[in-house]
Amino acid sequence: MLEQLTTMGRYLGQTALLMVGMPNYDSYAAHQRSQHPDAPVMSYEEFFRERQEARYGGGGKGGRVGRCC
Repeated sequence: MLEQLTTMGRYLGQTALLMVGMPNYDSYAAHQRSQHPDAPVMSYEEFFRERQEARYGGGGKGGRVGRCC
């Protein structure tokens, strides 16, 4: 029972991250190592920053997040 709750908690946490646009670092690293062995794997911090910039557009007007108002 406890193992099922732990697994469910992990899935809920991963779902929450995906809902806000933050993919799983472990999945990224595994994919990168298996599909692109000659390319470097970003650190977690680099991965997090890159995903934030991709989602929120960090390179816009003076580095500001674009908004409608």
